[in-house]
Amino acid sequence: MKHLSYILVLVICVFAFNCNSTKQTVTNTDERTENLKVSDTVKIANEELEYEIIIIDPGYATWLVSMARPEGFYSQQYMETRNRIYVIEWNQRVIQPQRFNPNLYELQIDYDPKIDYGYEVNYKLYNYFIYFQMKYNQRLGPFVPRI
Repeated sequence: MKHLSYILVLVICVFAFNCNSTKQTVTNTDERTENLKVSDTVKIANEELEYEIIIIDPGYATWLVSMARPEGFYSQQYMETRNRIYVIEWNQRVIQPQRFNPNLYELQIDYDPKIDYGYEVNYKLYNYFIYFQMKYNQRLGPFVPRI
């Protein structure tokens, strides 16, 4: 468990104001894989909506480009529906540290179903939930996590 505390297995969804980061689009899969080997932190930001999502989990970024279904495979509505279910369960586990491993469920996720976060955010969040469930043998909803 000490290893997990160093890994900081968490999804930080901080809908922060004054987001100053820029978004770099890389289309070549080989380049994306090389870039992700340097850092396993996935960051998604949108200056218009003033939010930022940071996913820190070694292995996720590589898994996202190598194992996850490609963008466009799932509809945004499909992923939003699943993300709502996963976020509710995730947040329930965060507030019950005596019942669920607090090293796995450290922070709540602020995901408002009334906000359109766009395809990219929903894609990366949905795939993180799939990755997390498969890697840590967890079940966040009634669906069997699969690729």
